[in-house]
Amino acid sequence: MPKDAFFDLFIEDLADALSAEQQIVEALPKIIRAVTMPELKDALQSHLEETKNQISRLEQIFSIIECEPTSGQETNYIMERLIAKGDTILKRKLPSMVKDAAIIAAAQCIEHYEIALYGTLATYADQLELKEVADLLEETLSEESKADKKLTRIATGGFFVTGVNKLAREQ
Repeated sequence: MPKDAFFDLFIEDLADALSAEQQIVEALPKIIRAVTMPELKDALQSHLEETKNQISRLEQIFSIIECEPTSGQETNYIMERLIAKGDTILKRKLPSMVKDAAIIAAAQCIEHYEIALYGTLATYADQLELKEVADLLEETLSEESKADKKLTRIATGGFFVTGVNKLAREQ
């Protein structure tokens, strides 16, 4: 495969994705410990394991395209700021359900960024005719979308379950 400026852009964004996922793996345990609602705690714990698999998938992609995952990799500053927002929430003295609602909001900001990033990467891989890579990126994109929907369900509740947002409003 010829390597050109568009391929280089793809590699830079892959490195951003890898940095973002690594930052999430580092930050999530502290967030999980701060959560009160068991369903939210379980969802975040499950997503932590999923994120570790996403890192492995990104490393697999770098292997497929025969590039080093660390070449030119820097900190993903967007993810760094999103995680900093979560850290700010953890430091605030808030009622437990209000804090859980704020954590969900911060987590959804992260999910939305990842959805945009993986959607872009999958589109780039398609354009570069990297079908196997595109399929792997689509798999991660699907996981991020499901995580976002799960967070929405936990926040809003359902027919038999009261959502965190309603509980937070009542505190």
